[in-house]
Amino acid sequence: MVHPSPFHSPQRASGFTLIEVMITVAIVAILASVALPAYTDYVRRGQLQEAFTLLADYGVRMEQYYQDNKNYGAASGTTCGLAMPASTTTRYFNLTCATASSGQAYTLTATGKAGAVAPSGGADTFIYTLNSSDQKATTRFAGSTVALSCWASRSGSACD
Repeated sequence: MVHPSPFHSPQRASGFTLIEVMITVAIVAILASVALPAYTDYVRRGQLQEAFTLLADYGVRMEQYYQDNKNYGAASGTTCGLAMPASTTTRYFNLTCATASSGQAYTLTATGKAGAVAPSGGADTFIYTLNSSDQKATTRFAGSTVALSCWASRSGSACD
């Protein structure tokens, strides 16, 4: 009886060739290179909503304070009539308030916390303001100084 040679087996070995694995890895890498920046932008825009909500909420509260007291708070220029939220209550931004004109004007500023806001997360990576005239502004966006008369969330070059 003749034994068949292991090199001439009628069954083909199962598995993937190296070229098939390399093609699959290349496809996954291309998809990841497209998806990761889009996901990072999506996360950042979600985080920026905290600043917009804080500024809008405290703007309304400052107007309510003004209706009751006929001023926005101390005329020293460093505090407002309302207590700002403690840093532990906001996840991505710190909110500060300054008064001017003997308490007849204010400016609220939301500054990104260090390491909190994607993608770079610097302490001054994102800065948004709202004043007593209801003027919105973006002064820093993704680490770049800008001068926009809106709250930008998609790019630092145009209002959304």
